[in-house]
Amino acid sequence: MSAHCQLTGAKPGFGKTISHSHRRTSRRFDPNIQRKRYWLAREGRYVRLTLSAKGIKTVDSIGVEAAVARIRARGVKV
Repeated sequence: MSAHCQLTGAKPGFGKTISHSHRRTSRRFDPNIQRKRYWLAREGRYVRLTLSAKGIKTVDSIGVEAAVARIRARGVKV
């Protein structure tokens, strides 16, 4: 599963871990990605979306129909 949100477009960030001795090593900051299943009443089927925690909250506020419309507008197949 790729670590990016279909709705918000959140993807991993990269940076450095700094130890006590101040040595720097590369690290990756992954978004909180969850797979969630929603019922699309208009199409009469379920869709499984890969969303970040912020994306799940966005779906809760705007509704699943509007969220799927936004995802499709970005060119992602749902």
